[in-house]
Amino acid sequence: MNKVINVVKMQLTNKWTFLGVPAMILTGCFVLSLAIFALIPNSVDFKFSGAGQAVIWYFFALGLQALTLTFPFSQGLSISRRAFYLGSMLLFGSVALVMALIYWVMGLIENATDGWGMKGHMFYLPWVSDGAWYATILFFFSLMLFLYLFGFWAATLYKRWQVNGVLVVTIGLGVLLVGLAALLSWQGWWLNFFGWFGEQTNLSMAGWLFALCALLAGGSYLTLRRATP
Repeated sequence: MNKVINVVKMQLTNKWTFLGVPAMILTGCFVLSLAIFALIPNSVDFKFSGAGQAVIWYFFALGLQALTLTFPFSQGLSISRRAFYLGSMLLFGSVALVMALIYWVMGLIENATDGWGMKGHMFYLPWVSDGAWYATILFFFSLMLFLYLFGFWAATLYKRWQVNGVLVVTIGLGVLLVGLAALLSWQGWWLNFFGWFGEQTNLSMAGWLFALCALLAGGSYLTLRRATP
């Protein structure tokens, strides 16, 4: 466990990338969104800003950087791949959870103040904020964790097989998606698919994202075991 905590401390030596940039993105997007809301007449009942998603998508970049920036250094310090993996998961799982709580709290404030007094919506959104409070938190948490793990897995692929490996996997995923689309078209299942998708709640979608996170976590660990710095 001490080795895992040491990996967390090692990752946090670059606090700006892993903590400062997300905070700066969230603050900047929030201030700019408020300025835009103020420019729109109050006669508009619903003002929406998608800028709040910027931090969520940044987690993909965090996944890439978590491996590429510190993995070679960790191997120079004789840190095992297992300890590096567990420490990275612990740190960014914690960061994702804190960010999910921030989004939930900001959503509560936004709803209580009628959209910051300007009917603006950035955190408290239809469907995302429906249901129990924990459903909203779990949805944000699972989405950020999924993007982080996807970036981390992509970086492990590059470390293990370089550009050729990334190309092969990308092409394979593309073929799989095209094949699924062809199957849905051939069987006439598109209406059923959209109907099923429309029935999902934020909580059920979080469950599907956690399942994908488990697959990505397992795949990235197995790939990292044979990756070279």
